[in-house]
Amino acid sequence: MEKELIQDAELVSNYINGNEYALSILIERHKQKIYSFIYSKVYDRDITEDVFQDTFIKVIKNLKRGKYNEEGKFLPWVMRIAHNLVIDHFRKNSRMPKFDNTGEFSIFSVLSDSTLNAEKVLIKDQVESDVRRIIEELPEDQKQVLLMRMYQDMSFKEISERTGVSINTALGRMRYALINMRKVIDQNNIILTN
Repeated sequence: MEKELIQDAELVSNYINGNEYALSILIERHKQKIYSFIYSKVYDRDITEDVFQDTFIKVIKNLKRGKYNEEGKFLPWVMRIAHNLVIDHFRKNSRMPKFDNTGEFSIFSVLSDSTLNAEKVLIKDQVESDVRRIIEELPEDQKQVLLMRMYQDMSFKEISERTGVSINTALGRMRYALINMRKVIDQNNIILTN
């Protein structure tokens, strides 16, 4: 492991010093990890490809501007760039990223943390936990469709294929899920804004 880190650092240094080939070795070496990471967030090969390309355009720009001082931690640095570009993608397309249990990528990570003051962060955390709690209370079939549609951005056709119900049934479940969420929100006077 240590050997690879040293090699990465050397390749970065060689690239900065004019060896264009050094970068293609780095890209080849880490392509699979970075590509898989992006795909696990966006679930779409075309978008993954775009974000992957944009990641390395940004990597090249930053390296050429001398903005790399990660002391050999090339992969985590590139992953952070990819992560930020995924967030940009969701922000531009107003789509919610995939929910996963690590909390690493949540419904509000579409907003850059640096723009939020402590109070807003607390409010957003509260709203997010309210939303999660409401979703947990839904009947299983409605919850399943809602999560697939909103957090995995699956089409109703895909949901229909995955769950084995008709598209109309999937649409109906989504509609009832939203109606039920609205009822819970109204009954509990939950305010879902910041």
